Amino acid sequence: MFAALLTVWQSDLVAADFPGVMVYATGGTIAGAAKSGLNTTTYKAGSMGVQDLLEAVPELKSIANISSKQISNVRSADIYQNTLLTLAKEAQEKLKDPNIHGIVVTHGTDTLEETAFFLDLTIRSPKPVVVVGSMRPATAISADGPMNLLQAVSLAASPEASNRGVLVSLNDRIGSAFYTVKTNTTALDTFRASEQGYLGMFIGAQPRFFYTAATPTAKPYFDVSTISSLPKVSIIYMHEDQSNEQIDSAIQAGAKGLIIAGSGNGAVPTTVRERLAELKKAGYPVIRSSRTGSGFTTTKPESLGAGILNPQKARILLMLALANQSDLAQIARYFNEP
Repeated sequence: MFAALLTVWQSDLVAADFPGVMVYATGGTIAGAAKSGLNTTTYKAGSMGVQDLLEAVPELKSIANISSKQISNVRSADIYQNTLLTLAKEAQEKLKDPNIHGIVVTHGTDTLEETAFFLDLTIRSPKPVVVVGSMRPATAISADGPMNLLQAVSLAASPEASNRGVLVSLNDRIGSAFYTVKTNTTALDTFRASEQGYLGMFIGAQPRFFYTAATPTAKPYFDVSTISSLPKVSIIYMHEDQSNEQIDSAIQAGAKGLIIAGSGNGAVPTTVRERLAELKKAGYPVIRSSRTGSGFTTTKPESLGAGILNPQKARILLMLALANQSDLAQIARYFNEP
């Protein structure tokens, strides 16, 4: 049934001097529609197909030879691991094509940072991969999707975008997928990396980078070419008067690892700390991150710290580490540079 969602479309313009760009569409707000142009929050995500998105921006034909594939057409809250694995495998294979200079993934913004981070850890190529979405549906007044898509394709076609890992492109800004997160529920400038900053910006559709090509320090790579499923990892959000019930319930439900979204520098109540110490002694992987939204979460005696990663990105990294049979010592190195 999932395979039935896959459709292919090829641009009717073929120009030998244009770089090839593959667009994978997954749905989201950028493909959303509502009855009113004023409706920017209660629209139906994934109402348009990839061909509709491309035909709405005819300027794309003056930038690249576009190929496209509809991987899914859902809101980003409904992106599951089969979609992530399909995207990573398809993109990795497509990047081997000498006629493809780069890849664009259209995606809903709510979980865009998670998919972009997953792809950043699972795709190995000097060619650019750009994840893009929009904060307003296609039917909205001043919809941001068409320009975002135009800029993303321009970025994927640019030689300057090579050797930078997966990129996030929205609202005239270029960010590293490793660091970029969503910081606001509805604002157009929601995607930021508060500590690391942007990599570049756009003038119209022309990307301008602030720095020479570089990738995040000690970024791991995971080969998922033979992986069909990922271990379950749950996130437990900490608060005052927290008990151990959610932790134990998650483990009983099959979680192979836990991410603790602690307060401050990953702080947890004493009763929770004692339970985490028991889990660590038993060899069960627990990573403490922070609910604050930024900063470095350090390792404590009872559990590992997530370093610079927020809870949702820490979950992605732990799933991939466990899928690749990593032991606790290796997992510690993934999260905190030795």
